Amino acid sequence: MATKAVATLQTGNAGRTHSKVIKMVKSPKTGAYVFEEEIVLNDDVKAFFAK
Repeated sequence: MATKAVATLQTGNAGRTHSKVIKMVKSPKTGAYVFEEEIVLNDDVKAFFAK
């Protein structure tokens, strides 16, 4: 008999307070694009892209 996959119920925004953000930046040495990855709070996402 197959078992059912049961999704967990999330209440509010308690489990998702951080986000992984990725920004593409041009390298000054080679001129190629590199990616900056960082895990930041949800409130600080706009500030990460502003710098």
